[in-house]
Amino acid sequence: MRIQGGGPGPPALFERGAVARSFDTPGFRGITFFEVHARSVINRVPEASRMPFRWTINPYRGCSHACSYCLSGETPILMADGRTRPLADLRPGDAIYGTVRQGSYRRYVRTTVLAHWRTVKPAYLTTLEDGTSLVTSGDHRFLADRGWAHVAGAASGTPRPHLTPGTKLTGVGGFADQPKDSAEYRHGYLRGVVRGDGSPGTCPDADALGRARAYLDGMGVTTATWVPRWPASPSMDWRKGFLAGIFDAGGSYGHGALRIGSTDRAMIGWATACLYALGFEVLIEPGERAKGLRAIRLRGGLREALRFFHTTDPALTGKRTIEGAAAETGARLGVASVEPLGLDAPMFDITTGTGDFISDGVVSHNCYARRSHTYLDLDAGHDFDSKIVVKVNAPERVRAELAAPRWQGEHVAMGTNVDCYQRAEGRYRLMPGILAALRDAANPFSILTKGTLILRDADLLAEASEVTGVGLAVSVGSTDEDLSRVLEPGAPSPRRRLEVCAAFTDRGMGCAVLMGPVVPFLSDSPAQLAATVRQAAQAGASSVSPIVLHLRPGAREWFFRWLGEHHPGLVARYRGLYGRSAYAPKAYQQQVGERVRELARRYGVGRGRVGRGGAPPATPDPVPAVPAATQLTLLLCASPPGPAQR
Repeated sequence: MRIQGGGPGPPALFERGAVARSFDTPGFRGITFFEVHARSVINRVPEASRMPFRWTINPYRGCSHACSYCLSGETPILMADGRTRPLADLRPGDAIYGTVRQGSYRRYVRTTVLAHWRTVKPAYLTTLEDGTSLVTSGDHRFLADRGWAHVAGAASGTPRPHLTPGTKLTGVGGFADQPKDSAEYRHGYLRGVVRGDGSPGTCPDADALGRARAYLDGMGVTTATWVPRWPASPSMDWRKGFLAGIFDAGGSYGHGALRIGSTDRAMIGWATACLYALGFEVLIEPGERAKGLRAIRLRGGLREALRFFHTTDPALTGKRTIEGAAAETGARLGVASVEPLGLDAPMFDITTGTGDFISDGVVSHNCYARRSHTYLDLDAGHDFDSKIVVKVNAPERVRAELAAPRWQGEHVAMGTNVDCYQRAEGRYRLMPGILAALRDAANPFSILTKGTLILRDADLLAEASEVTGVGLAVSVGSTDEDLSRVLEPGAPSPRRRLEVCAAFTDRGMGCAVLMGPVVPFLSDSPAQLAATVRQAAQAGASSVSPIVLHLRPGAREWFFRWLGEHHPGLVARYRGLYGRSAYAPKAYQQQVGERVRELARRYGVGRGRVGRGGAPPATPDPVPAVPAATQLTLLLCASPPGPAQR
């Protein structure tokens, strides 16, 4: 064991009295433990988390299970090519947009990312009148109508300019989502990039022709004069592709005006209809130009031009330049609210040549003071797996908080953020004291875990179940051992977790199986789902609740990095399935849920231990259903550490 008493010390977000330790034993090699004395341990769950419970206990922060789907940085940043990229994915040398003051105006200019790093800060949610939502630290600054303003006032009470309701920010407002690269989008693009006679529009350049050629190759079309048909009922994807194609063929943007031109009246008619369908306002310019060219102009200035570019994604990035355009205070960008989320979240920071950048449509100062880089801050990736915060006084604090007059005896959930029975618990033994306090107070609680160490406390759990409600669940997304070793390298195997379920069932204590995450294209085949449900039934699971992989901010970047390394062929399929959402489509989730429910009936889940063959009893009883509203929606380790607990 090594104690780090000097040097950089613990992360800045914890008290200076924390002690950093590392152990030489194989199970803890490469892991640093920060021992802290928390001010509170029973913490309220933020409303935005959509949890069916209000209180949680997390004696640890960070998790040694090292799950590949665990970990923010999704804020879209405006790149110099007119597209957007998540803040977490930026790297030094990337070209983006910033602003500079020129005379009486601040104007958009290209700049370069000079540095990029990660940190952890208490999170605030800023919501604007147009619906734009930005999660930042309280120290982050936005360019407002009265100059740079911090998100929140200084914690020390020292006055500083900060956001208040009604403060107007500078920019265009939230960026639109990029279109999906679907077959409909590709057909629409090809229809837009060629004229009615099958020839290209106004001589598209190499980028547009290259995209068209790739689309044709993908469709097995070899003739250069192939003309796609007009659809009877165009989808939104088709409309987006068509507008991208016709803009590449005959569009322009300059001096704040975006125009689309064509000599084909049908093309102009289709473009106008598609723009209206996507909520754009247009003006058909009167008269004809040389050679019968007609044009339509997009209304709304820079804000709508950027929405057009991001919604349709033309191939020609050279036409997207906003260099020199004025950065104006938007009438729709008034601050509606600024709320502390009550949690410390992984965040990302960049330094740029202009000292600012464009984050989700508003002008942002470099996020945090550069001095934050000098602290030993925890990041959302490797540090989340290897630097574990241990609240060594958790049992004492739980007992004191349960005895406080203000405590109403509400249900407390454990293991819904980070696993309370991860390997660190074997050394620190915090859970016996916590369970004893809950038992003595007869306070209801539940535990969700991947750890087999929970069996050590089986007697305590049995004693607690005699005086209050105790819910137990193990997380088993798949019984595929090979997949589990890759996805969850630090967690016990699925077989061992189901043995935990069986052990509690044999003691007469119900134990559920949270079948999460179900990982699309990796663990969702009918055979894999059947194997998992069958083995859960054999273990005596009281219920099986499937949860499809969530890719919340932070978790998304971490998982996509893993996916690119291990299954690069699936990256495009995941982007198509998830888009920019944290959730898979509802139809997919419902399909998985229905299949698992049918399998649960077939194999007798909820009717005690069944035979190795998984045969249900001769007279089946109704399978206990878990209402959707009560199913956990956070996977173990599927989000950054939770509420600030100091």
